[in-house]
Amino acid sequence: VQLVESGGGLVQAGDSLRLTCAVSGRAFGRNTVGWFRRAPGKEREFVAAITWSGDITHYADSMKGRFTISRDNAENSVSLQMNNVRPEDTAVYYCAASESYKTSYYDLASVGNYDYWGQGTQVTVPS
Repeated sequence: VQLVESGGGLVQAGDSLRLTCAVSGRAFGRNTVGWFRRAPGKEREFVAAITWSGDITHYADSMKGRFTISRDNAENSVSLQMNNVRPEDTAVYYCAASESYKTSYYDLASVGNYDYWGQGTQVTVPS
């Protein structure tokens, strides 16, 4: 399985940005996909995740109401719509895919739940 993120860049606080994760290589429709991020000097943290059917999503508290995760199984892609971005959203954003079907926040927010990772895309929001 290969994951390629795109859509990162430099945006001003309060603006919107849409990240896309293109997934190839296996039966994408059965993968849970998550977004994580790593800010400079910090650990990788959970952002959002969506199950293969799209009926279950989870978000980190600081992203609720601002970020929306969605998937298009026909296009083998998962998107992260980021609205009202803040300087603290500055990070490298990674998408990841899991072959196990789990639905709890605890599982989907865990780095160890994911089998495949993309290379990341940089998002910068100047203060």
